[in-house]
Amino acid sequence: MLLRRPVNYSLCKRLFSTKNDHDFASSIAEYNKELEDIFGGPSSAGPTGSSGSNLLTQETQLSSPEVSENVCGLTHTGQQGEAQMVDVSPKENTKRTAIASCKVLLGKQVFDLVSANQLAKGDVLSVSKIAGITGAKQTSNLIPLCHNIGLSHVNVDLALNHSDYSVVIQGEASTTAKTGVEMEAMTAVSIAGLTVYDMCKAASKNIEITNVRLERKTGGKSGDWSREE
Repeated sequence: MLLRRPVNYSLCKRLFSTKNDHDFASSIAEYNKELEDIFGGPSSAGPTGSSGSNLLTQETQLSSPEVSENVCGLTHTGQQGEAQMVDVSPKENTKRTAIASCKVLLGKQVFDLVSANQLAKGDVLSVSKIAGITGAKQTSNLIPLCHNIGLSHVNVDLALNHSDYSVVIQGEASTTAKTGVEMEAMTAVSIAGLTVYDMCKAASKNIEITNVRLERKTGGKSGDWSREE
């Protein structure tokens, strides 16, 4: 007949409620000793081939805040999961660029009106271009944790695409700073797309803004990146 020692539930409760790293490690060691006393030592058990004590240690390590932060790699959250603005003061100023794009699906009727410049609000492409440039310069006011950086260049291009009756928008932003301009480039095309919608909404409510995305970026610690189609 297999005799088992009763599980020390007070130890279990202390193990999962402690907030002190030293106490947490000590509690793990005690709990592992309990498991060895119950199961007769750290022999392998379970489908993974790991001992019960090793499995417990691995699980608790994976649940620690430090490991979770490294796995996720989210820089806008603190150790307790709170929102924070990243401190970039230790970084070097480097040249950085980013290019983003989006597409506005108009439909044939509205597309023909835009092409002929016959909409009541005026020149859709010109107004939307200026709106996109202005939007890029307001990025840090729109995105709460985005840094306020000095832009050295912003350009927004809009082109009519007859194959699917759309406006294709591309935005580029550049700076020499401690952080990148991906958000500025994507904000530029997003605001330009919204302006296209605003200029055309009287003619149709069925317009869609799609595929807002980063196309490529250069500079910074992560280096160059380009989207692979």
